[in-house]
Amino acid sequence: MRIAFLYIAEAYQCYHGAAIALEITRRTGWPVVSYHNDPETPHHLDRIAAAWGAAPGEQRRLRRTPLTRGLQRLKRLGMFKDLVMRDNLAELDGYDAIFAVENTVAALRRLGAHRPKLIYSPHGFGDRARGFIPRIATFDYVLLAGEKTAARMLSLGLIRAGDYALTGSVKLDTAERIASATTLPFDAPRPVVLYNAHKEPRLTSWHRFVEPMLAGFAADRSMNLLVAPHVKLLRRRSAAFRAAWAARSTGNVLVDPGSDRSVDMSYAAAADIYVGDVSSQVYEFLARPRPCVFLNAHRIDWRDDPSFAHWHLGDVVDDPADLMRAIHAAPARHALYRARQEAMVAASLGDTSPGAAARAADAIVAFLRREGRAA
Repeated sequence: MRIAFLYIAEAYQCYHGAAIALEITRRTGWPVVSYHNDPETPHHLDRIAAAWGAAPGEQRRLRRTPLTRGLQRLKRLGMFKDLVMRDNLAELDGYDAIFAVENTVAALRRLGAHRPKLIYSPHGFGDRARGFIPRIATFDYVLLAGEKTAARMLSLGLIRAGDYALTGSVKLDTAERIASATTLPFDAPRPVVLYNAHKEPRLTSWHRFVEPMLAGFAADRSMNLLVAPHVKLLRRRSAAFRAAWAARSTGNVLVDPGSDRSVDMSYAAAADIYVGDVSSQVYEFLARPRPCVFLNAHRIDWRDDPSFAHWHLGDVVDDPADLMRAIHAAPARHALYRARQEAMVAASLGDTSPGAAARAADAIVAFLRREGRAA
């Protein structure tokens, strides 16, 4: 039985899947190979394996033709995932199963990979519509954290009864092992606000809110601010550009353009208040309910839109002039949202007890044995 774990996008996604590979190997001894597109991925795979007390297993960089390599040098244009999959199609088609946390891997069927069973687990369990797109139906088996995502996917015909499992969040499971208490380099202990802007241009709050936020915390030093946007927001910019943002850190502001701590939930564990827009990371933060503030930078009519269900878990700010007032008010107003947070987290993350990676591994092994892919 041969399984490929395919990390076709940036390295942060391995926190949603690598532990499953370790648990499959521990249970079965089946050969599992982790393929990666981003050269930073092995570092994170090694971190996760160390937290599991396991060997990292076999890792291979996905082959890239000279054309693909040339295009990838244009970082602003992305990872060219379809081209990379095409470059590796013959090798990937030799596996019994391919696991992915990125739904673009469904393209393997279109590209001609017909032998492997395709197994998918989303890298996050948020509310945005793009997490519920038709190509998910291409996958043979899907792992989900909680009932909320399952119900929506079933209603849309994206998953089928018997061909999915609810396991809880593998990233939460991983973070429990890998993220130790984070010492933050602030000049004094104060309440910590985490600002987690998404990368999506039409939805992100970054361009409208980050400068007013930095100015607000420069003028008001009663709180500390962690600026940790989605890693893809800044990762594709130059090293000098990212360094310039990091250099804007002060005694009560830490700007992190993409360190290990920005992807392993260290900051979510350390923060007292969450400020964000559309990232599914809000549910990871709310595994322990705390105050939230959401930023509607694009004047979206969101109240009856299921893609913004999480905006009912805290106050929503449309105008940067109201930002600091809303952040200061959030702790006192948390009582208005706590019960709803607890219900939404339960529906989104499912079983939050330790062992999500083990439950996912058991589900995959049972599925493949059912399908006759393993004795």
